[in-house]
Amino acid sequence: MKGASSLATELDSTLKFYIKNSRHMEGLENKQQAAEMEKEEKKEADISLKELSRRLQDFADERDWEQYHSPRNLLLAMVGEVGELSEIFMWRGEVPKGLPNWEEADKEHLGEELSDVLLYLIRLSDMCGIDLGDAATKKIVKNAVKYPAKNN
Repeated sequence: MKGASSLATELDSTLKFYIKNSRHMEGLENKQQAAEMEKEEKKEADISLKELSRRLQDFADERDWEQYHSPRNLLLAMVGEVGELSEIFMWRGEVPKGLPNWEEADKEHLGEELSDVLLYLIRLSDMCGIDLGDAATKKIVKNAVKYPAKNN
C-alpha cells in the first residue's frame, strides 16, 4: 500500500497534468489545435466553483482515486502547493499589482501554482461536505459586519 506522502505526490502531479490537459484537450492532433482550444477555454474564464468541482470529481472517478482523497491527504497536498506558490515570490520583495516587470513564463507558472491550490481547496471542501461558494459568501458578509466601511 502506498504511503500518504507518495499518494499526495501522485495526486499533485496528476492534478497538474489535469490542469494542463483537461478532457477538452484529449485527442488533439497538433499544437495549433491545442492553442485554439486554450483560447476558447480562456473565454470560459467565468467558470463556476461547482463546474470545477464536477470536473475534479469526474477526474477522480475515472481513476478510482476517491479512496485516496481523504481530507488529510488533500490538505497536505494543498499545503505543498502553497509552498510551491511561495517559492515564486521568494526573494522578490514587494511586487506591484499586475506584476508588470514579470516575464510571461513567470506569470504562467504563477497561474499554474495558483490553480493547483484552488483545485485542491475545491476538492478538500467537497470531501468535507462544504459548499465553498456558499461558505465564502457568508464569510464576506461576516467580514463586512466585523469590519464596517469607514464613512468619509
